[in-house]
Amino acid sequence: MLKEIMTDVNLRREIWEYARIVLVVTAVMLVVNNFLLINAYIPSESMVNTVQKGDRIFGNRLAYRKEKPKRFDVIIFRFPDDEKQLFIKRVIGLPGETVNIVDGKVYIDGSSVPLDDSFIPEVMRGSFGPYTVPEGSYFVLGDNRNYSEDSRFWKNTFVAEDKILGKAVLRYFPFTKIGWIR
Repeated sequence: MLKEIMTDVNLRREIWEYARIVLVVTAVMLVVNNFLLINAYIPSESMVNTVQKGDRIFGNRLAYRKEKPKRFDVIIFRFPDDEKQLFIKRVIGLPGETVNIVDGKVYIDGSSVPLDDSFIPEVMRGSFGPYTVPEGSYFVLGDNRNYSEDSRFWKNTFVAEDKILGKAVLRYFPFTKIGWIR
């Protein structure tokens, strides 16, 4: 009888230990997910070659606490036309700048912007703009420019600074493509 009682006590103690571990891990994950990292899924091909449709990425929520987004940063933000949706795009135009796209070439304040072709799969077609970026906002484009719904086409053209959730930093899925986002 004493052996049965001790077994029951040990079982309860073991269950409690596992429950504590689960609670601590859950609390840590909630803190990480809500304050340090943002998890995003890539639903389209608008950012090919940087990330592919179906990829999962982490964004750094703290990246823009002390500094502003820079040109060419890849950001995760709330879509200006429907804030329930998260989008990922590359920053092209900064506050106060005028962005103009002529025959596929991007101009900032009248000067051609040198682009790193490694993240652009093909030359952009068409002419768009000019767009003057308001203070506190950004003009963004997808890397796959000919197949991206981005600042050129949205009703609310610009991404407000307070809608930026983080800087995209790491692709973690698929596991065969784990790597930093640049």
